Amino acid sequence: MSLSEFDRRLIAATQGGLPLLPQPYTEVGLKLGVSGEVVRARLAQMLESGLIRRIGAVPNHYRLGWAANGMTVWDVDDARVDALGAKVGELPGVSHCYRRPRKLPRWPYNLFAMIHGRSREEVEHQRAQVRALLGHACHADDILYSSAILKKTGLRLKDR
Repeated sequence: MSLSEFDRRLIAATQGGLPLLPQPYTEVGLKLGVSGEVVRARLAQMLESGLIRRIGAVPNHYRLGWAANGMTVWDVDDARVDALGAKVGELPGVSHCYRRPRKLPRWPYNLFAMIHGRSREEVEHQRAQVRALLGHACHADDILYSSAILKKTGLRLKDR
């Protein structure tokens, strides 16, 4: 997919994130010499075409007080994992939930759910709620606690 010069400038202007202002597209547009509506429309086209996958907020859970963050992993019956995963993803403490292929024999887990809490006890309580929801369809689980904050970045372009 080829990028126009405007696309390159737009990506460069937004790759560090949108400005935290009431009208972020207008602010980006001012830097690019176009209206905020042009910025918003082009980003929408990029989403629709698959050039970019999403535009989203990436909160720093630690700064928001959610210091205990655990990726729970679950070995769930393949026939039920999609339906159950959708229900897990709707739980209040789960920020994201997705299915991944197993890597047998060492990694039997096929459902992943990130749980956030203010303490490990809170995360463990939420984990128990997930376990109850999964019921007999779940054969094993584990939890991997975050030990560091990873820097999340958006789309980056190599210098030409």
